[in-house]
Amino acid sequence: MSQKTDETTQSMASLQIDEPSSFQTGDKPLVVIVIGKNHTRPHNQRSSIHSPPRMATKAGKLKHLPLPSLSLYNQQPGMAGSGKTTFMQQLNAHLHTNKIPGYIVNLDPAVLNLPYSPNVDIRDTVNYKNVMSQYSLGPNGAILTSLNLFATRFDQVVSLCEKPRDPQPKFCIVDTPGQIEIFTWSASGAIVTEAFASTMPTMVAYIVDTPRCANPQTFMTNMLQACSILYKTKLPLLVVFNKIDVARHDFAIEWMQDFESFQAALEEEASYAASLSRSMALVLDEFYNNLSTVGVSAVTGEGMDDFLEAALKCGKEYEEFYRPEVEKKMKEHAEMEEKRRELEMRKVQEAMKEDKGEKKKGKVVLDATIDDED
Repeated sequence: MSQKTDETTQSMASLQIDEPSSFQTGDKPLVVIVIGKNHTRPHNQRSSIHSPPRMATKAGKLKHLPLPSLSLYNQQPGMAGSGKTTFMQQLNAHLHTNKIPGYIVNLDPAVLNLPYSPNVDIRDTVNYKNVMSQYSLGPNGAILTSLNLFATRFDQVVSLCEKPRDPQPKFCIVDTPGQIEIFTWSASGAIVTEAFASTMPTMVAYIVDTPRCANPQTFMTNMLQACSILYKTKLPLLVVFNKIDVARHDFAIEWMQDFESFQAALEEEASYAASLSRSMALVLDEFYNNLSTVGVSAVTGEGMDDFLEAALKCGKEYEEFYRPEVEKKMKEHAEMEEKRRELEMRKVQEAMKEDKGEKKKGKVVLDATIDDED
């Protein structure tokens, strides 16, 4: 156990990067957060978790990463099989083909093979199988713990992403774990998102499986998920309807723009879920009006230019509406921290005064005792 603990500690210590710069967005890359789920995961390979531990990386590995041509932070949430990994592969290929500078970060510690080469990979720092074995965790718990460990040094990762380069990355793509809840609703996920949003323009790309959304209730489930992500991250959100080579997303756009058409699609169903979907459609009507959408095909590459254009619009939205809010929060946090320090300082000063008073009182008693003896 102690050997495995030392390996994890040494692995985390290998992240040695300068402190991040101040909040100046200037020429910094656009961070697009992409969250999504995959069909299969390596979680059921329990027979291999007791294999001999190994170091996931060598010290200083991140210092020798190849310079990227793109910087896009992708947080892709979606239902299982939404096509996140294929989307990341196609986006990476599209950027390289069009010679758009970018930077890629992988935050999924459990993925066995990636169809693209990330510039920063959590697997080089945290060994997922060792974490599962060392802390006696299940698959999801090991992913969350791995992300928590990586988040303790994430300011160093941010400094890599915002580091000036020639050419300067335009997007920073960050691939997140396939389990939505692990990233979106965890403390480490919030740390990662806020670390990017506090230093660079940041947005969220929500990947949706278009063919499955042909079912009105599945469509509503995805929209509620999108709403929850927007509420949690408080960042510009772009809903990406994937797999349009299989089914066009026109029906989804119509349902979002025309409440009656969505109601008509639910007419054949009289279940409680269908009734709930009708009610929720009314609630989300205002949400739809300010929601950005785009259709893409991760297989054929259709719509990738539209995605990048929509992402840049979200970046402008961040600068106009979200950056002032981020700066306000940072200012409030600084003020609270200053008040906390002042309070702690007063407590220390009061304690010192009390300590001096007790010493002085003790000295007077001693002198009186001596006088009595005389």
